Amino acid sequence: MLLAIDVGNTQTVFGIFDGPTLVQSWRIKTDAASTADELMLKFRGLLAGSPPVRGIALCSTVPSVLHEMRRMLHRYYTGMPTVIVEPGTKTGVPILVDNPREVGADRIVNTVAAFERYGGPSIVVDFGTSTNLDVVSAQGAFLGGALAPGIQISIEALAARAAQLRKVELVPPRSPIGKNTVEALQSGALYGFAGQVDNLVFRITEEIGEVKAVVATGGLAGVVIAESKTITHKDPHLTLYGLRILFDRNQG
Repeated sequence: MLLAIDVGNTQTVFGIFDGPTLVQSWRIKTDAASTADELMLKFRGLLAGSPPVRGIALCSTVPSVLHEMRRMLHRYYTGMPTVIVEPGTKTGVPILVDNPREVGADRIVNTVAAFERYGGPSIVVDFGTSTNLDVVSAQGAFLGGALAPGIQISIEALAARAAQLRKVELVPPRSPIGKNTVEALQSGALYGFAGQVDNLVFRITEEIGEVKAVVATGGLAGVVIAESKTITHKDPHLTLYGLRILFDRNQG
């Protein structure tokens, strides 16, 4: 079994693969203060009853957690075949931007998975702490993309800065015309972010031409996808599949 771990700024997603098949996955809060021992206790508890892990693939956008993950792997998984996606890791992805080292590991992993699963050109829309649109070329290269504040961060910032506003549940309101504060916030969040994604996809396709797929992933993908006119696929575990692919490539 392969253990694939994707550490994001807000949530950590991990799952176990039996060959190409994702057997089970979990989503937990990312705590930048967690120690290697605390991380091991979380994994050990959730993986209890699962078949033994024979390999590990990892990517992280949080440096402090990545540091403790390395300590955890060194202490508890000594000798285990491991791939940590970072600058220098063999990915097979040309990174065609001004400074490739600025690109988050998760964006490259998503590029790998999107190209293998859907082909190219394609666009990955990752709804996480930030909303990332990553563009994959017809040859599988990472062309760059667009970054915007994430849905949850935007709502929390609005509630914190406006005395009369509050955090709301992200569900569709009765109408785009909100009849109360909660519905007005829901309308602005859902339809506003869906429109943002659709406009960015439109502008990207104006530049590169028609794409084969627009793939939504990330923790909040399911909230927006029903309101988007351009998203063609929902793949909540895209990053985990990319980690599996890269583990196989680097073990070869």
